[in-house]
Amino acid sequence: MLNSSIRYLWPVLVIVPLLLILALVSISLGGSMPQVITEMMIRIIIVVGVYIFVGNSGVLSFGHVGFVAIGAYASVWFTCCTLPMVKPLYMSGLPTLLQDNSYPLYAGILAAAGLSAIVAACVGVLIVRLSGIAASIATFAFLAIVFAVYSNWESVTGGTASISNIPVDIGPYAAAVGAVSAVLVAFAFQSSRYGLMLKASRDEIVAARSSGVNVGYARFAAWMLSAVIAGVGGAFYSSFMGVLSVDTFYLTMTFLVLAMLIVGGLQSLSGAVIGVILLTGVTEVLRMLETDNAIVQLPKGLQEVGLGVVMILILIMRPKGIMNGRELTLPTRKSK
Repeated sequence: MLNSSIRYLWPVLVIVPLLLILALVSISLGGSMPQVITEMMIRIIIVVGVYIFVGNSGVLSFGHVGFVAIGAYASVWFTCCTLPMVKPLYMSGLPTLLQDNSYPLYAGILAAAGLSAIVAACVGVLIVRLSGIAASIATFAFLAIVFAVYSNWESVTGGTASISNIPVDIGPYAAAVGAVSAVLVAFAFQSSRYGLMLKASRDEIVAARSSGVNVGYARFAAWMLSAVIAGVGGAFYSSFMGVLSVDTFYLTMTFLVLAMLIVGGLQSLSGAVIGVILLTGVTEVLRMLETDNAIVQLPKGLQEVGLGVVMILILIMRPKGIMNGRELTLPTRKSK
């Protein structure tokens, strides 16, 4: 019984300590490593949020970065700024209660989760009715709408201008706690009744419906939860960067998030985490090779090219991602 429980929980038993150890090691190493690991942890929150919907439903979403933007700005409305003049200057349309006060980070995280949930509920009732390419295009349309609104709503978001002086409250430990929490929530959902129903509809939707699975309801539950996690990731991101621009939350971030998920394994929580760790490591190595002090120096601007080549090679060797749609499993002894 104990062995079977350990086998079932093995992905969590490996991932959670790994993330905490990485956070601890980054502090010990110093230099730029704490910032690299912190950003990686925040990416794990976002990618795991996307996985909750995409990995379990099989519907590819291009729109979840929209929730990251919604969460980031919602958090900034509450937590900004270290200089009192920033809100009246860049966000003059905010209510007086928000303009005249700054709140702790937990208030910003709650605001990010709440606003993301509200928007997800409004959009989700339409998107979950769609399947295949139609659903994917609908999510991309949602991303485009969010980008257009936040780019032009100057009195509330600052438009295309960058908002600075955001309190920087997120470091490796806080980011690791957020990443671990996201992993635990995702694992609990995929193991729940709704997660299993959603996986059944992903693998064979006709058979699932014949068995009484309410596909729309299961997708809606995953959509809501994934939006909230992505929104919280946005709150972490803004509090880590200390500066916010709407241009950050569009095609570049969308490509990177989906690339990490696909390279790791679209249908695997373990793959989502491994994809983020691997591509972050590759990106950091290529960045260091572009510096003047590198032993083997690469030309400037080849970081994206190198990242693309690595991704192509991985997908050629493992078309379904590194984890091939499977979770980490407990090693077994071969009987003689």
